[in-house]
Amino acid sequence: MNFFLQGLTMGLAYVIPIGMQNLFVIDSALTNTRKRALLNALIVIFFDVALSLSCFFGIGVLMQHYQWLKLAILLIGSLIVIYIGVGLIQSGKTETNQSRSTTTLKKSISTAFVVTWFNPQAIIDGTMMLGAFRVTLPTSSSTPFITGVSIASVIWFTGLTLLISFFSDWFNPKALRIINLICGVIIIGYGIKLLFNFFQLILH
Repeated sequence: MNFFLQGLTMGLAYVIPIGMQNLFVIDSALTNTRKRALLNALIVIFFDVALSLSCFFGIGVLMQHYQWLKLAILLIGSLIVIYIGVGLIQSGKTETNQSRSTTTLKKSISTAFVVTWFNPQAIIDGTMMLGAFRVTLPTSSSTPFITGVSIASVIWFTGLTLLISFFSDWFNPKALRIINLICGVIIIGYGIKLLFNFFQLILH
């Protein structure tokens, strides 16, 4: 039970600051029906748990051994992040329908995949936190620990979706446009920072 709680608390510490996923879940809760927003949250949870398992069991080792892999993830990820930010700004400039829209399932899955697996910071943070912590755990404790990490993802993204969805009626179309613009600017800045980190690694 102790290792499960450790995994739960570390999982929350790992997932809460990952802005790309949170912004996607928040935007989904504001612009979709509650049922579709919860479905989108479950899709994010699936990819997030898959990423956590990969970081915990081995992707970090690959990144540590192959510098070119880390550089590739940084470069491709930063460009995709900037692209997503530009898309949010453009959508923020268009008129937003007051009624609840529903994105296609295919688009929800692809976007959730991108904001999780093409987010270099999420992979790096997961490698540092989960991959490194695994070394300190007894073999028998790995399962309850990573279970706690997975449950943290479920609690956070489901709770965030329900909270934002409950208060979504407070946001009019103008407020949604402003939110998209602000989120777009934040994401672009985040992508530029990742691109800067890429060039720093290249120069060093």
